[in-house]
Amino acid sequence: MEQRLTKNFKVKDSHRLEVSRAQGGYQSLAKLFQMKPEEVINQVKEAGLRGRGGAGFAAGLKWSFIPKNSGKPVYLTVNADESEPGTFKDRYILELDPHLLIEGIIAACYAIGAHVSYVYIRGEFYFPMQRLQAAIEEAYQAGLLGKNILNSGFDLEVYIHRGAGAYICGEETALLESIEGKRGHPRLKPPYPAIVGLFGCPTIINNVETIASVPYIIQNGVQAYRAVGTQKSPGTKLFCVSGHVVRPGNYERPLGYPLKNLIFEDCGGIRGGKKLKAVIPGGSSTPILDANDVETVLLDYESMEAHGSMLGSGGVIVLDDTTNMVDALGNLARFYAHESCGQCSPCREGTGWAAKILDRMLSGEGRPKDLELLRSIADNMAGKTICVLADSLSMPIWSYMKKFRGEFEAYANPNH
Repeated sequence: MEQRLTKNFKVKDSHRLEVSRAQGGYQSLAKLFQMKPEEVINQVKEAGLRGRGGAGFAAGLKWSFIPKNSGKPVYLTVNADESEPGTFKDRYILELDPHLLIEGIIAACYAIGAHVSYVYIRGEFYFPMQRLQAAIEEAYQAGLLGKNILNSGFDLEVYIHRGAGAYICGEETALLESIEGKRGHPRLKPPYPAIVGLFGCPTIINNVETIASVPYIIQNGVQAYRAVGTQKSPGTKLFCVSGHVVRPGNYERPLGYPLKNLIFEDCGGIRGGKKLKAVIPGGSSTPILDANDVETVLLDYESMEAHGSMLGSGGVIVLDDTTNMVDALGNLARFYAHESCGQCSPCREGTGWAAKILDRMLSGEGRPKDLELLRSIADNMAGKTICVLADSLSMPIWSYMKKFRGEFEAYANPNH
């Protein structure tokens, strides 16, 4: 399979402009500037590119929501916060091929009529930020950013905004608040950012991998992009695999690829000769799969949904048969309790309660009604808050207790 996002990852000095151009970087701009902006949007729509940050929303459709002739500036904000546990794909694009991202930013901004773009990058990503900043400076010097890009008449300024390590700022409206200098609290929606976004202006927010996928579509066309993947989930995606496998790392695979092949062929199987117990398929918030699920599930949005989970960010966490599932869920609960912004009561109180109950069970003081209580807390958090952070813990609580009920019952009845 042709590598589209990772083809330069193993090329020496792939982060530098001259190397990027030698590998074909920025060639899509010649085609881009011959197209009308609405033609670019239609091409991305027809390609079926879906957002790679977790939600899987159609990128071209989102771009088409920008109102015409609003009289306000339009912004593109690239979400490089990538703080979902188990996810490290965007970091590699930023470090190893930042010019691919910049090329995608130019195309996306041209399509939606934006002349300013912000890349919101998590504060801990200091080295990736340095790589991206150096690439932006190279692009300015080469006339690929700034005024009249490549004599096209199109102007574009790109700025990096560093976050301060809050998980919640990966939520798109909390991210906008953070750029505006406010506390990172998610906004009520509607209005959605495409109508009222950054500084009250129309704004598109896309993930790094989403934007980095655009140059291939512009350069090679819809049919080439759809040549791999499935009808509803075309193209390739990065899957970052961690946990108990022989060869963890980033793998670019077509959507619809068997999860079993990713784990047992590409990643070398379970390390230490142990057996597979479970997989978190798309970052820590996605419902867990057991070993039976892995036999049949495919890495696309539809198959994951059919198996009761989500493709999410593509952060695949593999767990072997020595894993204590109550301890694993307790670890997640403590994380989400710590990262709750505190704006909504169900999330602020519920995540903390869940963490306390699980810690109590793990300390050998579990109670028979703890499972019912955990279930009730999850039910009263999900869908009842401004953003989905509470759902991000509810879904693991439901799925862990369903798939591994016996382990939870043992901790809830420690004297039996």
